[in-house]
Amino acid sequence: MDLAAGWTTYEWEAGPVPAYRARPAAAPDPLPAVIVIQEAWGVDDHIIDVAARLATAGYLTLAPDLYAAGGERPEPLRAERMEALKRFMNTMPPSAWTDTRSRQEALDLLPEPERGEVAESMTAMSAALTSGDHLHVLRAAVGHLRADPHAAGKPVGCVGFCLGGSLSGRLACSEPNLGAAAIFYGMPPSEEDLQGLSCPLLGFYGGDDHRISDAVPTMAKTIEEMGASFEYHIYPRAPHAFFNDTRPSYRVDAARDAWARLLGFFAEHLGRS
Repeated sequence: MDLAAGWTTYEWEAGPVPAYRARPAAAPDPLPAVIVIQEAWGVDDHIIDVAARLATAGYLTLAPDLYAAGGERPEPLRAERMEALKRFMNTMPPSAWTDTRSRQEALDLLPEPERGEVAESMTAMSAALTSGDHLHVLRAAVGHLRADPHAAGKPVGCVGFCLGGSLSGRLACSEPNLGAAAIFYGMPPSEEDLQGLSCPLLGFYGGDDHRISDAVPTMAKTIEEMGASFEYHIYPRAPHAFFNDTRPSYRVDAARDAWARLLGFFAEHLGRS
């Protein structure tokens, strides 16, 4: 399928937000829209590919570069630096990703200046992950898509991965104009935030990703007691980031099943409106 795709910007209160945008080039009428929310690595080749795949399925997609909101990415978060950090993290088992001592031992094995640059990018990424602006940037993206002539009158949904998975759940709890939200291995919203859930929610988690997946049944119980909609799937023996086919964590069976369920979910809640 031919796509009309490329980088654009939309406005946020602090300035322009770069975003990757894609839609079927031949579609004559407005389309439902999906915001694709990045992993910790930023809008990289994987996120661009997901946005393009969803566009091929008949959606207008937008992937905001959260690290560049209001201008450009800081030097430690630039794409080539994040790719180097990702390569470094790929050399460690998932159990070491959140272990400060294990990460430092691995860092000490790198030569300079690579060691210093990777450490600087890791520190910058950790700080960016806790920024309080991401939800505001994403809510601005919802408004932007609702005003886009190529999505006029159609519902807007979102899907996010890791960092973006957490943000996808939080966006569903704070943005009343969202039609559906999907989470890939993101930390659950707080119980307080869940009280604002206003759209159907779908979640995908790795059975070996206990730091995140162990909290999902409690989240599901809270949503059930609210009378809201949450469907989730925990894939046995799948690790964190099982959907990312650019990383060693990729698990094809879980990813295939999750993709089919995601398309069905969006078709039900976005595509028939």
